[in-house]
Amino acid sequence: MTGEPPVKVALLYPGDRAGRDRADPAASRFATLFEALAAAGMHVEPAVYHDDFAAEVMAQLRGMQAVLVWCNPIVDGRRRDRLDALLREVAQTGVFVSAHPEAIQRLGTKDVLFETRDLPFGSDVHRIDSLAQLEAELPQRLRQGARVLKQQRGHSGIGVWRIEAAGDGALTVQHALRGSTPQRIDLATLKATLAPYFEPASGGHMIDQAWQPRLPEGMVRAYMVEDRVTGFGVQAVNALHPDAPLPGPRLYQGPDLPAFQALKLALESSWIALMCKRVGLARDMLPQLWDCDFMLGEETAGAAQRFVLCEINVSSVSPFPPSSIAPLAEAVLRRARQAQHRDPSRLASSK
Repeated sequence: MTGEPPVKVALLYPGDRAGRDRADPAASRFATLFEALAAAGMHVEPAVYHDDFAAEVMAQLRGMQAVLVWCNPIVDGRRRDRLDALLREVAQTGVFVSAHPEAIQRLGTKDVLFETRDLPFGSDVHRIDSLAQLEAELPQRLRQGARVLKQQRGHSGIGVWRIEAAGDGALTVQHALRGSTPQRIDLATLKATLAPYFEPASGGHMIDQAWQPRLPEGMVRAYMVEDRVTGFGVQAVNALHPDAPLPGPRLYQGPDLPAFQALKLALESSWIALMCKRVGLARDMLPQLWDCDFMLGEETAGAAQRFVLCEINVSSVSPFPPSSIAPLAEAVLRRARQAQHRDPSRLASSK
């Protein structure tokens, strides 16, 4: 025992007034994490958030050394702009915030695919800044094969579209949102469909990535705590593949899964560092828990398996492999202690 007082950590997730008033860590979807953080010697509180009582949550967070945040960027048309502003303000007071809105902006949007397109895990990616640019450039690229257009921010397949030339100027278009089916439309209809994503509130642009033919074989999700791989999730992903069955469950594995040791080594030894440098994010700003989705690249005789980045999840990573819990608790304690020691008044208030 070090004799140091326990650090205070909040787990922030969305809910209504009743959910905040009756918040029970043992009944939440983060029950195991609450237990692990407490077992590591931290005082852990739920911080149920809604814009309607943002000031109340702000007051709570000011008394913490660290806050871990689970809140999707877009839910039922609502955005988290007010929450992001609150978290930035809290971080300026010395509270450690993960994921910090700056990390989300630099890693957790589809822009990262464009910024890292020439790195070892990159692919043929373009940024489309207007409907006029889409009309001028997309037909040319479709001559080389199908494309996937992605809105700047989103989740669960929202705003992700597979587009393929169907002949006679027609297009076959499919939304990645579960339950969507292919549609045959023309370019004018496509522009009308995608127009909302070019509004300033939606980021003002889309990312255009070449379709990866091996996507129906599955996708691997590498889970990270800061710059360490702590587990994998493997899933057959075929939401954008015509006539394919619905995806099966994601199978969670520990970090020692033999099939992906080369991917783990690449991430830890160079890819994460390259990514941070390219997007301008300091290593100490990496989220406590985040993940990268990789597709299988096209096979080349005699070459090692290539992995192609599909997206990075930063703002609401859940669920995650059990193997990530202990490293996460260790990392949170370390960062919370650092925040506590930088501000003696926080050390005193924890006694």
